[in-house]
Amino acid sequence: MLNHIIIMGRLTRDPELRRTGSGIAVASFTLAVDRDFSPKDGGERETDFIDCVAWRQTGEFVSKYFAKGRMAVVSGRLQIRNWTDKDGNKRRSAEVIADNVYFGDSKRDDQGGSAAGSYGGNSYGNGNNHYSGYAPVPAPSGGFGSYSAPSAPASDFAMLEDDDAQLPF
Repeated sequence: MLNHIIIMGRLTRDPELRRTGSGIAVASFTLAVDRDFSPKDGGERETDFIDCVAWRQTGEFVSKYFAKGRMAVVSGRLQIRNWTDKDGNKRRSAEVIADNVYFGDSKRDDQGGSAAGSYGGNSYGNGNNHYSGYAPVPAPSGGFGSYSAPSAPASDFAMLEDDDAQLPF
């Protein structure tokens, strides 16, 4: 079975960082995610408010580097929780359990510095610094959708001319 979700939106409030009884960090936050389409009657696009939960180092990262209004990209899984409210009514809640959280905008607009990256199962980067739980992985260098590959020796590459007719596809 496959349960993978990727959402992009703005935080509606600062993340709330708490700890379990055993000291494990857990951050809760909500993303305002605009729908891709407008209603047929020509009104404004609707917005979904999606609850997210990030555990351990990912939760600490979100709590430290994200704030209300910041654009975030969350990759994880959808989880449905059943619970009972204070009146004894059975309720259901959907939330995204975040495996990776990425900056969706550039902090450069706010404070003059670049701080794009992610934290989750494998990478975090802010400018030229990289953190990885497994092996070095290049981090994005701009906002969402941009990527700067690490430099490699020039002998490994050959320049292509602008003539697309020479391409094999």
